[in-house]
Amino acid sequence: MKNNRTLIQKSIAITAISLIAILAFAQTEGQKGKSGNPYGISAEKIQWMKEATLKQLKGCRVKGAGDTWIHTPDGVGNYKSLWTRDSYYMVEYAGDLMDPNEIKASIYYLLKGQRDDGCIPDRVNAAGQPVYSPGPPGKPIADNALDNGPFMAMLVCTYVNQYQDEALFREVELQLRRGLDHTTVKESGLVYNSPENPQCVYGFTDIVRKTGNLLFSSLLYYKANLDMYQLCKKYECGNPAIYKRRYEYVRQSINKLWNEDNGMFWAADIDCKQIDIWGSAYAVEVGITSEEQTMRITTYLVEHYDETVMNGQIRHLTRSEGTWNNLFKPSLAKDMLEKVITDFQENGINECINDGYVKVPNFVVSATNVYALTR
Repeated sequence: MKNNRTLIQKSIAITAISLIAILAFAQTEGQKGKSGNPYGISAEKIQWMKEATLKQLKGCRVKGAGDTWIHTPDGVGNYKSLWTRDSYYMVEYAGDLMDPNEIKASIYYLLKGQRDDGCIPDRVNAAGQPVYSPGPPGKPIADNALDNGPFMAMLVCTYVNQYQDEALFREVELQLRRGLDHTTVKESGLVYNSPENPQCVYGFTDIVRKTGNLLFSSLLYYKANLDMYQLCKKYECGNPAIYKRRYEYVRQSINKLWNEDNGMFWAADIDCKQIDIWGSAYAVEVGITSEEQTMRITTYLVEHYDETVMNGQIRHLTRSEGTWNNLFKPSLAKDMLEKVITDFQENGINECINDGYVKVPNFVVSATNVYALTR
């Protein structure tokens, strides 16, 4: 575990949603009023990215229990399960390339594994067995992952919004609320991880023991409740006031994690009280930051570009900070997108990379999240 921890803490994960957030800000601020291809990427690269994403999506399909087609995180057999968070990223960013019937079946496949206490599975394997925490089968890191409930809610909401499946939303809304109920939240409304009994946090940093009030998990909880509120209002079902109260609490309390000196957010406020590159960018993406915070975050990312970006892919932490302890200009956005697609073309689509290090080739979410920027 110690060696794996070191590798992941130093690695540069392509799956980081921060890449989407940074480029989304560059698009909205630097290219207002424009549509189509705001980054100026060549038609050849756009077509290559689409075909590569389709290849990844097709390659990762395996038959699960009940002959359900499930999309595993990779196409090389390293992961043999349907992951909740990976499913969300695939549907959110490349749902237009997927069969809606298979997405719907995957939703049922995951929800069937919900525990009696409301806990949503981290993943469900090809035999239909739910697993609630990251870690090898039989050796979980913790009891559960704090992002399971929010990701499940966001997965359903993004599918429903794409395909207008009101019937499905009405059917599973209460299950999704129970999944969100299971999330540990303090009086402030922020997601909290106890130092005495820590659970896994955001899945792509699942072995990092962030404790106290959590940034990324709180942002996921914020977005999930906002999405649920909007659909409950739209379809006049459920109890939208519950969801509204929850996301408003997060909005009011998120500045407990604001680092005024650096103009970024802390990842947590007890263990791993370090600047969160991914989380700060994601805060901009979900719209929870003030105009001043948005400008300070993007300015920080531009000024620390060389420390945070490798081949268009984003580090957890700046290079100088090293490892976890217990205004982005359109030209830079284009440069990052060009580099990441070029790296995909030359070195394959991997889960994460670093100097002399590559982990899990044919990693699907790495493709889908970048594909979304080229649509």
